[in-house]
Amino acid sequence: MTQLRTATTADLTAEELGALRRMVFEAFGGRFDEHDWEHALGGTHVLAVDDGEPVAHGAVVPRVLVAGGRELGTGYVEGVATRADRRGAGLATAVMRAVGRVVRDGYELGALADGTRIPGFYQRLGWETWRGPTFVAGPEGLVRTEEDDGGILVLRTPATAGLELTGPLVGDWRAGDVW
Repeated sequence: MTQLRTATTADLTAEELGALRRMVFEAFGGRFDEHDWEHALGGTHVLAVDDGEPVAHGAVVPRVLVAGGRELGTGYVEGVATRADRRGAGLATAVMRAVGRVVRDGYELGALADGTRIPGFYQRLGWETWRGPTFVAGPEGLVRTEEDDGGILVLRTPATAGLELTGPLVGDWRAGDVW
């Protein structure tokens, strides 16, 4: 029987992290690298576990995004994946519903870069496309990230219910994919 579990990175054992890493890398089929894995660490993981093995996952890590002239404590979602032989069973949906609760309970805003290639997957769970221009605050200053426009989704919380989604969105810099 599949069960959902929520744990911080620090609460997971080395063996659990290893199994999780293998599952996520395999699920992405070569589209996930070491930077992506590092981005998924340091926050809260929602895991679907079956017979002690992870079969689906999503992580919420803290970031600061700037929108509407405000710095927002953001739960940024990383590493959403389902093991290939378990896809289509609603596991990613269950994980993302729990991820939404983590975001609403601890952050002003949720955000993610939509890499699912499944139109409407996140939107049916309340996520909205950021319609404004995207930027990253890098070591050299503000950098425009046009290639990410239209691919960043946000989950508003009561703290950001009135946030307009058409202005600039600025992310904090990080190695690898900035979004």
